[in-house]
Parts: sequence; structure tokens; C-alpha cells
Amino acid sequence: MNEVKKRIGYYRYRILALVFMATTINYFDRSIVGVMAPTLQTLFNWTNKDYAAIMVSFKIAYGIGLLFMGGIIDRLGTKIGYSISIAIWSIFGMLHAAIRPAFSLIGFIVARFGLGIGESGNFPAAIKTVAEWFPKKERAFATGIFDASTSVGAILAPFIVGAIVTVEGENWQIPFLFTGVLSALWVLLWIKTYKKPEVHPKLSKEELAYINSDSEVETTEKIPWLKLLPKRETWAFALTTLTDGVWWFYLFWGAKFLSEQFGVDINNIGVPFLIIFVMADAGSLLGGLASGALIKKGWSINKARKITMLINAIIILPVAFVPVVASKWLAVFLIGFAAAGHQSWSINGYTLVSDVFPKKATASVTGIGKMVGVAMAIIADIALGAVLDTAGNSGYFWAFMIAGFSYICILGFVHLLMPRMTPLDDNLNYITK
Repeated sequence: MNEVKKRIGYYRYRILALVFMATTINYFDRSIVGVMAPTLQTLFNWTNKDYAAIMVSFKIAYGIGLLFMGGIIDRLGTKIGYSISIAIWSIFGMLHAAIRPAFSLIGFIVARFGLGIGESGNFPAAIKTVAEWFPKKERAFATGIFDASTSVGAILAPFIVGAIVTVEGENWQIPFLFTGVLSALWVLLWIKTYKKPEVHPKLSKEELAYINSDSEVETTEKIPWLKLLPKRETWAFALTTLTDGVWWFYLFWGAKFLSEQFGVDINNIGVPFLIIFVMADAGSLLGGLASGALIKKGWSINKARKITMLINAIIILPVAFVPVVASKWLAVFLIGFAAAGHQSWSINGYTLVSDVFPKKATASVTGIGKMVGVAMAIIADIALGAVLDTAGNSGYFWAFMIAGFSYICILGFVHLLMPRMTPLDDNLNYITK
């Protein structure tokens, strides 16, 4: 067995490491504003509605970007598409540092909008890379590995920001510039390293055969969006992304909640975020391992993915009680368990796309689905900002209630739309065996 594995090789994990790095930078960049939210809100005199407007600006751009970035990546290929995406978000990320107090609100809205356009390409490109470089039986685990980097980025942000930025807001520009340097280095490394498996000179024939061992042969003809939109499977995946709004609630409003409920400031948010997002990382890895292990035991892909997602939904339920607990650390651990459940849910949801659709359509379907999740997150931000300004912290009660119970409801609708997860061929017809 060991000789067989050695003969196959592991070059695909080098490619996955690059995706991990890109997604870490992506979430570090994305998390900076959330970590500094209480400080920036005081520094620039923003209301909760102002802060919500900045978050909504990012999400509107993210949603718009998903309308075309997935298609661009499917057409131009992962190498060029991913490079364009990270170049755009790097430029706009660094532009945050040029904003002056007199124009802080409009400046942050514009900068976050550009950041959202660029960052919208990350997940379509990452999912497509995994579909190109991994067999179906390893895709959930591979997705879990790169998706764990979202938590790594979120963990790094409070510690790096806390070490650089004071509570009063001095040096707030530096973290935005830091991510630009990291992104530029990544683009150079990606362009030098990445090629499709079929033409990569460093990939062995044995590993290439293993990667393609459970995939159908595909043509190079592109699949237009108009053919993807009517498929029930497209909308089943889109439903799983509605929970993205919950994840972004933890990411962008979590520091504000802990600050207002328990007095946690920018210099003390590091440890709570470390706990929450380390637990989230564990969820990413365990969720991918769990469904993959069930498949290897003989379970169908349909059963393995959905049972794993059902367990995740049950784990998440207790987060609904966070606003009524008296202990800061109990609140942190409940959010951490929910974040772990979400990450496991999310990576199994992403894998549904490559389980069902041909590889050449994965970025487009991911883009369509993520766009739906962003639309829901925008509605949630607007509603939460308005409620917090008018009713105070009681708004968090409803936010956590929805966060707790949404997953189990959504899974029921996913199963109704896609009860068997029958794969689609090159022409989007069901494959019958």
C-alpha cells in the first residue's frame, strides 16, 4: 500500500498549499475591518447604519463579482483568472490606507466595493482548482484544508492588528498595506507554479491517472450560464450558501458584539477570535474527513454528504442562546462550536458542486450559488444595523436565533431539490449507470 502511494505522488497537495495561502490572505484582508470595527467606529464617528453600509458595499460588489468572475475563471482558466482576482483585491485593499477622515464613510464604501469585486473570484477559482487536481473521493478533504485557511486569516487579523493598531486608532493604515505585499508575492508564485494537471511537467503519469480515476472525460466546449440556471442542482447548492450570512455575521459583527456585550476591546479580541476560529478550522478538517471516510466505507456520496451536513446543523443549534449567557467565555465557545459546524457544512456544500457538475462548470455554479448567499447577507446587514441603532443590543438576540436554526431548515429544502445527487455529464444530462 505504501509503495502504491509513493508511486502515485502528492504533487496535487503543493497546488493545494497555494490555494490555502491565497485564501488565508483573502480572509486576513477581509477580516481587518471587522477586527477594527469598534475602534474605526469611534475614530470616524460612524453609526451602526454607517458600518452596515460599509459591509453592504463589500457584499454588493462581491455579489456582482460572482455574476461574472466564475464565468471569467471558467473561460480564461484557473491560472489567469485567479491572478486577476487577487491583483484586483490587493490594489483596493491597499487603497483603504489612503482614506482621510473627512471622507471616511464614502472612502471605505468605495474601497470595500473594489475589494469585494476582487475577492469574489477566490472561491470559484479555489473550488475549480480542487476539481481539476483531486479525485472526487478526496475533494471534501482537500476543500476542508483550503477552507480552514479562512479561519487562519481570521485568527491572524486580530493579533497582527492588535500589535500594530492602538485602541485610539493610531497606525490603522498599516495592516491594509501589509496584505498588498503578501498578495503580490503570491501572484508571482502562482504564475510560476500553476498549470493544469494534463500539461504539468512535474506531475507523474500515475498521479494524473489517480486524479482522473473517478471523473468523466470532458470536452473543451464551454457551458453557458443559461444552461446552468434551470438546473435544480444549481439552486440546491445556492441554498447551502444562504448560511454565508451567518459566517460573515461572526466575522464582521463578532468583535462588535463582544465589545458591546462583554467590553472586549481591540487589544483583547485576539484570544476570543483564536478560540472561535481554531474551532472553526477543526470543523473544516473533520467535516472533510468525515464525509470522505463514509464514502470509503461504501456510503453513497449523496448519503455521506447529507448526513455530515445534518450533524453540522445539530451542532450549530446552541448558538441561538449566546445573547442570554452571562459568561464571555461560554459565549465564545458556543460561537466557536457554531463556527466549526458552519465550516464543515460549508466545505461539504462546496463539494456538492464538483460531485454533480462537470469540472468546466464548477467555477460558474459556485459563482451563482455564492451570489445568492451574498444577497442574503446584504439583507441581514441592513436589518441588523437598523435594529441595533433603534433597539440596541436586543437586535443580537434575533441574529443569533436565525444563526442557530437556519441550517437545519435549509438542509430540508436542499434534499427536496436534489434527493439523489445524480451526476451531470458534459451536456448537463444525468449520468445513468
